[in-house]
Amino acid sequence: MKKKSAEGDLFLKNQDKQTGSFKVFISILRGINVGGQKKILMADLKALYEKLGFKNVSTYIQSGNVIFESNEKFSDTELAKKIEIAIDRKYGFEVVVIIRSLEEMKDTISSNPFLKEKNSDTKRLYVTFLSEIPAKENVESIGNVDFSPDRFIIFEKVVYIYVDNGYGETKISNNFFEKKLKVKATTRNWNTVNKLSDLASSK
Repeated sequence: MKKKSAEGDLFLKNQDKQTGSFKVFISILRGINVGGQKKILMADLKALYEKLGFKNVSTYIQSGNVIFESNEKFSDTELAKKIEIAIDRKYGFEVVVIIRSLEEMKDTISSNPFLKEKNSDTKRLYVTFLSEIPAKENVESIGNVDFSPDRFIIFEKVVYIYVDNGYGETKISNNFFEKKLKVKATTRNWNTVNKLSDLASSK
């Protein structure tokens, strides 16, 4: 634990503290408040973000979706790591945090290839957010994987998923992508993705 704390201190110390104009971000946490594991109250999570210096913080449902504004000149991965370190220090467990700007979230929505299909049912749509663009060879390694009737399409840091009988029944999971693509992943249904974009747009 001391080693992790020291690494966190070093990371924060080495961050560029320059600031610019405020931007809206959406952070998506993986695996909290599921089956009684990794419990975090949304009010406490909001307070944690505010303590980190983020502004205009709001949360959406219990799965861990936080919208905030920041003027720190960090990359998405640096912002995510800053939040992950703070959560680990406060709660004593690790949580994957994936960051998207409002612009990225809007692009994710407008680029969904399944929406172009005739009779596409949005209730069957899910989006898996990846922490970074996976290596080309890792993407190609699962290019021929067939989980029919469920399907997935990888585009940069996003996986678009169409499931026939619900996400809980499919083999197209976060664990599958993390194992095969060697990146972190978390998933939201299409309604949540759109709601997060709408809430962020209202900031």
